Amino acid sequence: MPTVAQSTETDWVSRFADDVIAESERRAPGKPVVVASGLSPSGPIHLGNLREVMTPHLVADEIRRRGHEVRHLISWDDYDRYRKVPVGVPGTDTSWAEHIGRPLTSVPAPAGSAYPNWAEHFKAAMTESLAELGIEYDGISQTEQYTSGAYREQILHAMRHRAEIDAILDRYRTKAKDTKDGTAATKDGAGTGDQAKGKVPAQAKGGRQQVEEAELEAEEGSGAAAEDDGSGGSAGYFPYKPYCGGCGKDLTTVTSYDDATTELTYTCSECGFSETVRLSEFDRGKLVWKVDWPMRWAYEGVIFEPSGVDHSSPGSSFVVGGQIVREVFDGVQPIGPMYAFVGISGMAKMSSSKGGVPTPADALKIMEAPLLRWLYARRRPNQSFKIAFDQEIQRLYDEWDALERKVADGSVLPADASAYARATGTAAGALPSTPRPLPYRTLASVVDITAGAEEQTLRILSELDPARPLTSLDEARPRLDRAENWITSQVPAEARTIVRSEPDHELLDSLDEQARESLRLLLEGLDGHWSLDGLTTLVYGVPKVLAGLEPDAKPTAELKVAQRSFFALLYRLLVGRDTGPRLPTLLLAVGADRVRKLLGA
Repeated sequence: MPTVAQSTETDWVSRFADDVIAESERRAPGKPVVVASGLSPSGPIHLGNLREVMTPHLVADEIRRRGHEVRHLISWDDYDRYRKVPVGVPGTDTSWAEHIGRPLTSVPAPAGSAYPNWAEHFKAAMTESLAELGIEYDGISQTEQYTSGAYREQILHAMRHRAEIDAILDRYRTKAKDTKDGTAATKDGAGTGDQAKGKVPAQAKGGRQQVEEAELEAEEGSGAAAEDDGSGGSAGYFPYKPYCGGCGKDLTTVTSYDDATTELTYTCSECGFSETVRLSEFDRGKLVWKVDWPMRWAYEGVIFEPSGVDHSSPGSSFVVGGQIVREVFDGVQPIGPMYAFVGISGMAKMSSSKGGVPTPADALKIMEAPLLRWLYARRRPNQSFKIAFDQEIQRLYDEWDALERKVADGSVLPADASAYARATGTAAGALPSTPRPLPYRTLASVVDITAGAEEQTLRILSELDPARPLTSLDEARPRLDRAENWITSQVPAEARTIVRSEPDHELLDSLDEQARESLRLLLEGLDGHWSLDGLTTLVYGVPKVLAGLEPDAKPTAELKVAQRSFFALLYRLLVGRDTGPRLPTLLLAVGADRVRKLLGA
């Protein structure tokens, strides 16, 4: 079983694992440790939601590595109401608005989908991504739980104790009254504290992107937002919402309930339907979110479950749930760290970017699973971070490769070693990796220049290191495929590299003697430096030689100016603009004969 180097001071995963194991032994000795996540398939499940899964996954995996039995539950909140038609989802139009208020599993899937309903359509992509990320879990459909009667006793218990639940909620409610600007205050506590005042949670501060993420998380979290805390009509408070037997929507109000017979009467404001049912035999409804969540904590024996920062305010689901699970369900609130939001750096041409943010599937198209795992593993839950879809992904891969070299030579710090081990494998074994992990920026430059032509790509990559030539593109996969996907999906057409077909005679004729001499020195050295390292030495060395220095001389400020001028000249002659891919890679891609032609040999 893979081991993880531990640093008790800096390794947040190990610290949480210690706490969770101790708490599980205290609460349920001899039983599997239970950690949990919740995902709502109300639309594309984005990379912010992934932190809801990755945080308990990493802790659960550490517990497994220590030899303990552990269950990671992922509740698919597919019995939640359909709240709105997400913007930019292909295969939908305004007609889907007629389903608002119905369970997600009762809403048709987008047109052309192979899945039976809305929830299954969006669960499918996430399920595939979780498998690629090596996440082991037990999935629980809340539709199946509620409609099978699994929670029946818990529902009846909540209804019997509705007065206690109402009293707990009332501690956080604000009285409906006009504010200074004439708007009414919220009733259920969701708008109290800093959120009501328009302040951003501390963890979400740090720029517009983080604010946007905070709003998106609050709207599309695990079910807490946009849901009331129960019926509060003239008949009193009820923590249960039936789905209407007429229209199937939850726009219902309980008008009476008898604890002895469990007879419940409700009416629907949407279609006017009304009926009386026995709740002890009725399975078409659910507890409201602020009661449903703590009920599940007690029902499943959850020891660890994180939640977003939107749950940390007064009156939030986690705060209220802690009291409800204790006072109503005789349970214990899980260890529940709040996790900060995940930002996105660059979102060009993303199918999901029209109405939201990229999904794990989007990220896994342009980066390998270990790298994506590493982004979540190396940051404590309360630290925000960004996932790069722009040029920053190249720097990110450079950092990852540098870490891998440190692991290999033993110079890595313990906390970094732990994050690396958690990224590259799980208790079940190592994740797939690229046999020859060539630099991502090099691969991206090559597929950009070759437009993905495999024969030419192999030629160039095999010349990067003549002492150890690449013999097959499969050696560079899947990283090569990820780099190609990044180029084709994220780099705008105007930024793509197109090598000139003919020399720029006008520019060549206008060059002064020093510029001509720089080109002569470069062309003269091509054959003797035809490798990635060799060409790097050559292109940086030409301006040094022109200045009367040795090729390996340390650059001065003046020399750096000369180098930039030389590089710009080469770019204009090769690709017709002042910048482009790294010159050594570009020269290899263009080929020696064509370089000579374009540089006016």
